[in-house]
Amino acid sequence: MSSMSSYSSSSSLLLFTTTTLLALLLCSQLQLSIAKEQYLEFVVIDAISPIITHHSNKQLTPSMQIKEASVTRLCRRHSIMTVNGQFPGPAVEVSEGDSLMVRVTNRGGYNVTVHWHGVRQMRTGWSDGPEFVTQCPIRPGGSYTYRFTVAGQEGTLWWHAHSSWLRATVHGALLIRPRAGVSAYPFNDAAGKPPAREIPILLGEWWDMNPIDVVRTATRTGAAPNISDALTVNGQPGDLYKCSSNGTTTFPVKSGETNLLRFINAALNTELFVSLAGHTMTVVGADASYTKPYATSVLMIAPGQTTDVLVTFDQPPGRYYLAARAYASAQGVPFDNTTTTAIFDYGGGGSSSTSPAMPTLPAYNDTPTATSFTTSLRGLRKAELPSRVDESLFFTVGVGLFNCSGGQSCGGPNNTRFAASINNVSFVLPSTTSILQAHYGGGGSPASTGSVFTADFPANPPVAFDYTAQNVSRALWQPVPGTKVYRLKYGAAVQVVLQGTNIFAAENHPIHLHGYDFYILAEGFGNFDAATDTAKFNLDDPPMRNTVAVPVNGWAVIRFVADNPGVWLMHCHLDVHITWGLAMAFLVDDGVGELQSLEAPPADLPIC
Repeated sequence: MSSMSSYSSSSSLLLFTTTTLLALLLCSQLQLSIAKEQYLEFVVIDAISPIITHHSNKQLTPSMQIKEASVTRLCRRHSIMTVNGQFPGPAVEVSEGDSLMVRVTNRGGYNVTVHWHGVRQMRTGWSDGPEFVTQCPIRPGGSYTYRFTVAGQEGTLWWHAHSSWLRATVHGALLIRPRAGVSAYPFNDAAGKPPAREIPILLGEWWDMNPIDVVRTATRTGAAPNISDALTVNGQPGDLYKCSSNGTTTFPVKSGETNLLRFINAALNTELFVSLAGHTMTVVGADASYTKPYATSVLMIAPGQTTDVLVTFDQPPGRYYLAARAYASAQGVPFDNTTTTAIFDYGGGGSSSTSPAMPTLPAYNDTPTATSFTTSLRGLRKAELPSRVDESLFFTVGVGLFNCSGGQSCGGPNNTRFAASINNVSFVLPSTTSILQAHYGGGGSPASTGSVFTADFPANPPVAFDYTAQNVSRALWQPVPGTKVYRLKYGAAVQVVLQGTNIFAAENHPIHLHGYDFYILAEGFGNFDAATDTAKFNLDDPPMRNTVAVPVNGWAVIRFVADNPGVWLMHCHLDVHITWGLAMAFLVDDGVGELQSLEAPPADLPIC
């Protein structure tokens, strides 16, 4: 059975490895009543590199042998990108208020960056991580130190590669606990006792080939990429797949205990229904924001999202399956229609030869269940919403098609190439410098930045149409490629209507905004109508998240205050869609004074 040692709460040195990519991570877990600094080092190196030693602010000098990892899944042996031979990577455990320094050295074969998914990165946009947006990639042989503070956030976030499809295996949990002696979990029991155990559960996807080759092949031909061959729980497919029973992830639990399960959907392209046989899950947090307790038998978690639940293990002692399968909302679009499992084992509660109890999961296209879950979440406290809206934006999000260039043969429908867009702009990453570097170095002048990006992203779609009609005119299917940002003044109150479209195929889109949390005021189906739908806004206790699942053939409305200067990517967290261009970026100007201004770029910022 797979080990949970990578999620130990003790002080630990964590060594990251990837296919030819390894990383050394030191994270002190000493609980202090005040915020502290932690020094973390990711060393990305070849398998033949010598033993590494390093010193932390605690003057620890651990050394570990670094080697290329090889794993077996679905009867086949693979060399994959791993973390200290672990897949998924080790959890980084911090307290609210901690400051981190993460040194990444790349001696592997791929460009790489690391994104700290959901961390606000206040004034530290240089450490956000998306390549060619806030930094140039760390090229083989290069290094970079991410410096940031985790402030005002408690719960579950995660870290992952933000270059190509490297995050398929290069990812791990980021667990943020209340500052000891200052605050406590709001869901502690009546005696103030916290959950007996905390269990990170990372849901993912597995390909029987190198994921980088999967996306490169699709990009070259214009076709849709191959779907995954398995879903995983903490890196293991589970009992229902060939050659996988011996590796099935198992979580030992004790009768009567209440545990905190920290779910992370790290899958590249699959939203997931999740259920635990025989047990009720009580949601208490999402995307490192607390929620009012919500009891449910099933979760729907989109890629990029996290969900914290309490489970009391009060059933007859035995073994119970945790199971996850796809929520696939796009009609006629292929998806991984398999089910991954893990086992919760009470210990001594039955023979290991007896099959664990299996939960009943919703059908793959059960949109009502997905909607019921997302609309049941409420913020724990009254929302701090601005009384005004300075920027009212309307963004269409969806898939489209590019015509194939003359003389080429393309793999999309009718000799086309798949595309995706926001407001009909299909986002194109720069290649000579990052958007943030161009903005900072050019002083925001269009004359200086025009060769990298333009600040003319449209506030509304160029053409208003029936966005969710069954037969959208083919004249609207082809977006326009571009590298455009939408400029915001510091402190502006921003409201965005995210409107799904039925171009080619309607689908639920998990939209993630870097550098910000936002309130989800409402969601619905069909075309958003301000005259009637504004009355549906929850202005009292809307959930706060960093990733919103925009309903299939529907809409969602989010609101935030632009209080973090820099360049912040907003994109669909289905990696196939961001690859096709379903992204844009906000450029937030500096405010007044140092504390409202982007920090200067660090000296070791990678160059292109």
